[in-house]
Amino acid sequence: MSNIVAPSILSADFGSLGNEVRMLNDSDADWIHIDVMDGHFVPNLTFGMPVIDSINSISKKPLDIHLMISKPERYIEDFLKYNTKVLTVHLEASKHLHRTIQEIKSHGVMAGVAINPHTDVNHLNEIISDIDVVCLMSVNPGFSGQNFIYNSINKVKNLKNNIIANKSDCKIQVDGGVNAKNAKELIENGADILVAGNYIFKSENPKKNIITLKEI
Repeated sequence: MSNIVAPSILSADFGSLGNEVRMLNDSDADWIHIDVMDGHFVPNLTFGMPVIDSINSISKKPLDIHLMISKPERYIEDFLKYNTKVLTVHLEASKHLHRTIQEIKSHGVMAGVAINPHTDVNHLNEIISDIDVVCLMSVNPGFSGQNFIYNSINKVKNLKNNIIANKSDCKIQVDGGVNAKNAKELIENGADILVAGNYIFKSENPKKNIITLKEI
């Protein structure tokens, strides 16, 4: 089975966003990854509802929505109205994480939990059996185009061991600085889902690079 690839629209050309989404429609990408930032939990602002409305109306791919926002539980229903495959909240931002996970899952959407580079994967042990996706941030969240943090390979390996130990079906997603060079090690150590931004959108042949990641 090939890897799941979710191109991060944060790296797209915003001046031609519709065309970028149409390009992904015609590609082998599985999902479209959307980073929602509030300028509070992370030092940046990104997509508001009108932009996501537009992406959703054009996209033939399901959306993988990553909430990098404080108190994400306030907005869960707003992001479930789209063709949302996965809705991810941050461990560091959600005070009542289990309740938030259950609310997402009650709508038939995959529930994801993201952790920042400094957060130990063992903090997920209490909820690893309740979630569908763990999003390991392999850069510090907030901006696209950052360099991959190599210790993320070890985090993937440790997380995979914890998933097996807890008999969980949880998938591992890696987000940040992913490219063909590090993707092989990520997959070999247990990653299932690759989020890539610049490697896809800043390349001369985005569709080819998507295929490369899927076939690693």
